Amino acid sequence: MSKLPKPFLEFTENYPDVAEAYEKLGEACHSAGPLSAKERALVKLGIAMGARLEGAVHAQARKSLAAGVKPSEIRHAVLMACTSVGFPTMMASMTWVDDVLKGADVKKAKGGKKK
Repeated sequence: MSKLPKPFLEFTENYPDVAEAYEKLGEACHSAGPLSAKERALVKLGIAMGARLEGAVHAQARKSLAAGVKPSEIRHAVLMACTSVGFPTMMASMTWVDDVLKGADVKKAKGGKKK
């Protein structure tokens, strides 16, 4: 079963050319500068938190884990948002990140590969 949200999967099925162009744009943006994969993942997580986009925070937390960012580093990034975006947004972001991190812990406990 895919971890990608059903609406996104449906979008890619319904609009494959647009989805492909979007993916290529993302790849171009990621390769346009000197930031490492871990740094890029944390920047994108910060942007998602600042915009208060729950789905994007979930996605960027998953991508951060896949890029090798440790759960403690992800949580630290969330804590750092407190003074920029406010306590309520930081707390909401922490719950969204924990949705992903707890899922990763469950997968690891069951013998799956933790990302």
